[in-house]
Amino acid sequence: MTAGTAPYGDAVRASSQDGVLVSVLVPVLDEIDRIRETAAAMLAQRVEGPYELLFADGGSSDGTRAVLDELAARDARVRVLDNPAGHVPGGLNAGLRAARGEFVARMDAHSLYPDCYLQRGIERLREGDVDWVTGPAIPDGSGRWSRRVALALGSPLGQGGSSKWGKGAAGAAEVELDTGVFAGVWRRSAFERHGAWDERWPVNEDAEMAGRVLAGGGRIVCLPELGARYAPRDSLAGLWRQYWRFGYYRVQTVRRHPRALRRSHLMPIALALDTCCALLGSTRAARGARVMLAAYGLALIGAGASTRPRATWADVAALPLVFATMHLSWGLGFLAGCLRMGPPLQALLRVFSGR
Repeated sequence: MTAGTAPYGDAVRASSQDGVLVSVLVPVLDEIDRIRETAAAMLAQRVEGPYELLFADGGSSDGTRAVLDELAARDARVRVLDNPAGHVPGGLNAGLRAARGEFVARMDAHSLYPDCYLQRGIERLREGDVDWVTGPAIPDGSGRWSRRVALALGSPLGQGGSSKWGKGAAGAAEVELDTGVFAGVWRRSAFERHGAWDERWPVNEDAEMAGRVLAGGGRIVCLPELGARYAPRDSLAGLWRQYWRFGYYRVQTVRRHPRALRRSHLMPIALALDTCCALLGSTRAARGARVMLAAYGLALIGAGASTRPRATWADVAALPLVFATMHLSWGLGFLAGCLRMGPPLQALLRVFSGR
């Protein structure tokens, strides 16, 4: 096991039992709006052997736990576990400790996965040349702002260069991933080699694990047919908090795994620095920073306009706000992480040197 993985070491020591082929780990916390729909989709998986759904509840207070308990009473494939830690990696590790399958999968309680997700993931793992099989994240918003966030995430400015969106060469059967990962399927033995989720990462936990897998010589692939639909945040305030946390914990990730920092990450960092500089008054540097912000604003307007005719004119007008919220909050979160944990000098040197 990788050094420094003590916080989750016990999570990988169980073994497959009772003929279960695959165990699905589902962290949950206050998911009442979608839990019935997503659980029904999980129970509709077409798999060659028995599978189980392990819902790890982090202390839901909106009725989610009652729905899951009712589901478990009706369907023997469902088990409901406690997640005292309350965060996603704690829930995943609680599920992993209880898992009985030869294979392990992660599914999110607010996402809808195709019914072939488990079977195709297992088939690809059986080819023997990869450690982790996943599918692209497909934003599918229904609310006013979640629809706009989905539109933003459909453009290069919103995706930030991450390969987790499954955009490979035209016609490619699969995409090799570097750092961006969304859920997935593994053999249990992969956790014995690489370790489980590190609970010191309440956010960015999959990117941290991906860093360990890649550093250990493993491969991660994304199959486009395994795309899962999820609902983005439906308010700018919620989007700001989400992306601020993404940026903050990316610092922690790239301090451990320098290759997890991409050139595309430099844009929101530069935007945050430029914005801070623009607030300095009437200095020459401040005036130059404002010129750069104006150019950035024009780029956002152009990116918003490019979404027509898929978007309404109201959406087009609001998209610059969505882009700016995502970029600026991520960049400021990253700077805050640098102040708290120290700048990831090795990662930055690697990016600037082009390696």
